[in-house]
Amino acid sequence: MADARPDFDVRRRRDSSHFLPAVAGGDGHHTVLSWGEMGPDLGAVPALLATTLDGTPLDPAGSRLVVPTDRCGARYISAITSVWVGASLVPGPEPAPL
Repeated sequence: MADARPDFDVRRRRDSSHFLPAVAGGDGHHTVLSWGEMGPDLGAVPALLATTLDGTPLDPAGSRLVVPTDRCGARYISAITSVWVGASLVPGPEPAPL
């Protein structure tokens, strides 16, 4: 996920917590995470994008998203077709100018 390089504004405190990675799979399953839950300063939850299994590329089957700390497999997404990372669009007042 770090390779997505979201455009965090380092001048805004906790800006990374406003970013959401969304992952979709070839079987129609999809999920949304929060950058804050994965970030080392907040939740530090591992979200792994697997491209190999026991050294064998997953290209024919597609990559997989795995969140090992989840108690169920609801966020295990197989045959990933897209990964989107962007800022959340929560309605409300605009942030104060810097």
